[in-house]
Amino acid sequence: MRIGIMSFAHLHAEAYIQNLRAIPGVEMIGIADDDAARGERFAARFDARLFPSYESLLAEKPDGVLVCSENANHRPLVEMAAEAGVHVLSEKPLATSLADARAMLDACDRAGVMLMTAFPMRFSVPIVEMKSLLDGGGLGKVYGFNTTNQGQMPIAHRRWFVDKKLAGGGAVMDHTVHLADILRWVLGSEVAEVFAQTNRILHADTVDVETGGLLMLTFADGTFASIDSSWSKPLNYPTWGGLTVEIISERGIVNVDAFSQNLDVYNQRQNSHTWAYWGSDANQAMVAEFVAAIRERRTPKVTGEDGYKALEIALAAYQSAATGKPVKLPL
Repeated sequence: MRIGIMSFAHLHAEAYIQNLRAIPGVEMIGIADDDAARGERFAARFDARLFPSYESLLAEKPDGVLVCSENANHRPLVEMAAEAGVHVLSEKPLATSLADARAMLDACDRAGVMLMTAFPMRFSVPIVEMKSLLDGGGLGKVYGFNTTNQGQMPIAHRRWFVDKKLAGGGAVMDHTVHLADILRWVLGSEVAEVFAQTNRILHADTVDVETGGLLMLTFADGTFASIDSSWSKPLNYPTWGGLTVEIISERGIVNVDAFSQNLDVYNQRQNSHTWAYWGSDANQAMVAEFVAAIRERRTPKVTGEDGYKALEIALAAYQSAATGKPVKLPL
């Protein structure tokens, strides 16, 4: 099994290169990046082969590629890979518009290749256990969910996250899609209505995209959910972010923290408190699923269509925030 990485714009590419190398029988053939300096930096850091172009990487006929470009650049890379007959795992959000997302799905369908969306939280052990509890009926009727996906504002080499053209938005685009996907998955129901508000209270002098948002989702089965998506953690916070879910049901309340398995680390530097994570590796499990789906010639557990649905919810939130009114789905 031969896999390559297209672009190192997204920070998760740094983890994926190690994830691929940890899977028996997988050869990480190398990387390509349209930012030459970025490509050279990460190729040297990870002792990886740097291809001079995306086309040259695909000419090596890999079995699959991981697309880790800026959100707005997912479509051309996915279409390029599909045309070459190569399976794709694309970073989230799948695209910045539904038209681009649908074009990606259609391109992969025509080419007969797999398109998987990078939703690692589908493989988080606490989240999987939560779904198992729900599926087993242990909570009885579920009334609603309160969820959070909060983090630090992207800085340094990832400034494109705050560029509306490249990212598609700010904190809402960045942090809504993970939870939107989890909620659709565990409920087995689609979102029927979205009501949202956004703000730029934090980092107002630094960026011109929203840095906070609150979404209220109503599902077709009547369940409601809230999503707090924000860049509200200070730069000296122990971790870059987190994800939590609270379930309210007729038999009680369940609180899930996907990143609570960590150790407190302190040293002599100022503001040095960090969390050293020791828990299950959702990224590793997700990349392993991508490889397994290719090997077994089957549909992956997370599809491109799942990415499309999560993006639709995020875009509906922007429409709602702009109009001050609930937005019905599908768009």
